[in-house]
Parts: sequence; structure tokens; C-alpha cells
Amino acid sequence: MTLPYKKVHVILNPAAGQDEPIVNVLNHVFHPAGVDWDISLTHKSGDATRLAAAAAASGVDLVAAYGGDGTQMEVANGLLGSGVPQAILPGGTGNAMAHELGVSLVLQEAAELIVNSHKRRAVDLAKMGDQVFMLRAYAGLSSDEAASREEKDKYGQLAYVHSALHFLRKMPVAQYKATVDGEIIEGEALIVFILNAGSIGAVMGKEIPEVGNVDISDGYLDLYVVTKEVKPLRAISKHIYRYQGADAGAGVYHWRGKEISLEADPIQDVWIDGETGGQTPFTVSAMPQALEIVVPE
Repeated sequence: MTLPYKKVHVILNPAAGQDEPIVNVLNHVFHPAGVDWDISLTHKSGDATRLAAAAAASGVDLVAAYGGDGTQMEVANGLLGSGVPQAILPGGTGNAMAHELGVSLVLQEAAELIVNSHKRRAVDLAKMGDQVFMLRAYAGLSSDEAASREEKDKYGQLAYVHSALHFLRKMPVAQYKATVDGEIIEGEALIVFILNAGSIGAVMGKEIPEVGNVDISDGYLDLYVVTKEVKPLRAISKHIYRYQGADAGAGVYHWRGKEISLEADPIQDVWIDGETGGQTPFTVSAMPQALEIVVPE
């Protein structure tokens, strides 16, 4: 079988959440297959974007990213417009993008896709200002309530759930105004998600009903609004998705559009693919099928 990618650059985030002999595993897969590969390390935010752009410009066939969703997002930013595809080597806590695309969470199996799979999926990205993201942006969870690095290291995926539970029980609602392709929605909410991908991984996993209607390749963004009670936002009745009537008693509402703007009173912190992303207000636009990612055949 023809080798899909002869020249590969791997960007490795050494602060990612897995404790494993990464380089040994990659060499075990790549060397016998005849892959010409090298590796670079990130040290701070923004490094993965810079390294990915440099690798693409150098003429590699593929850039692979080892790390969590934040690392994958940064590499995608660096590859945008280059025509060079990306491979996911999951090494984070939530690994939602790997879940979304069916990439194994076992490093060796994910690496084997690079030498065995000719299949790629063209995925949408989303743009907020000059920042491009892969999975989601959300507002309503303050930086004080977010899962810390120490909690992730200690509790793994449960760190996100712990933060979510505390938030839903303790945090006040805010007044939001969303505009979805010109349609205005206003009302009080606990948290607001703008999703590009259906998998929200470990983030809020026990609090938000399963999202089954989000397609990462459809050219649209999906707005989900979580309210404290099942009572109407303005113009919301036809958009109710599902509600959870047990502990949280939350209503969950859904819209879809190509451009979504969000304002909040009081101003809310914004998170992009699990990393800090500024504050409201902001506007997100869909970037249809902007990047190709290696997936199982």
C-alpha cells in the first residue's frame, strides 16, 4: 500500500495530560513505515500556531498535533489556507475533536492512521475576530469557576464535571442577546454555547443533554442556550431542543446559523475550545470545510 504521507511534522505539547513515552511510540510506528518525520515542542500559548505555519511552509505532507483540544486548535490556525492536512494525536483531558472524528484515544492507534489511512474529512472551522477555533465557544462560566490545570491533572475529565455542577448550582443568570443570521433572541440564561462540533467531550458532559444534531461539515454553527428553568426566552418556543427536569431543572434551546453574535449583561468571560478567549460581546462566523483532518478509513 502506498504511504499516505511521506514527510510528517509532529508538534508536541509537553504539558498535555497524558503520561506516556510519546516519542518512542511515534518512532515505533513511523520508522518501520519509512516516514520522514521530525518533532517540535511548544512552550507557551501561540507556539503551536507558529510551528504549524512554519512546517506547512517547509513542504511537509502532514502536520500532526499531540495534545488536547487547545493544541489542536492552535495547529489548525497555523495550517489554515496552506492546503496541508492535520492529524490528531490525542494527549489532552477531554479530546473532544478526536471523539468527534472517531480517532482512537490510544496514541499508537492514532499514529497508525498516519501510515495506514488515505481518508481525510473536510471540517468546518469558526472565526471570532482573528481567532479561529474548531469546537466551541461559550460564555457564562467565569475564569474563577473553570477547571484548573491542577484539577485536570488530579481528576481528569471529572474536573470539568465538578466545575459544571458548581456553576449550575451557585452561579447567577445573566441577560443575553444573541443574533443568529439576523434573528434576535433575548433572555436570561446560565450558559450559552456556540458549537461547531457535536462532541463537547468532558466539558459540561453531565449537564448538557447529548448534542446529536451538530455536523462539523455542514457549514453552520449551532447555538445552545441553557436556562435555569423551562420558561420562554423571547421567540424561543419553536426552538426548544430538550429539557432536563431533575437536579438542574434546566431548559436547553437550539438555533443554527452561519453568523452568531452574543452580548451579555453583565459582561461574561468567553472560552474558546477550553482556553480563555476574552469577554462578551463577540461575533462568530462559520468557515465551511476549511481544513482536512486524517480520519479512519
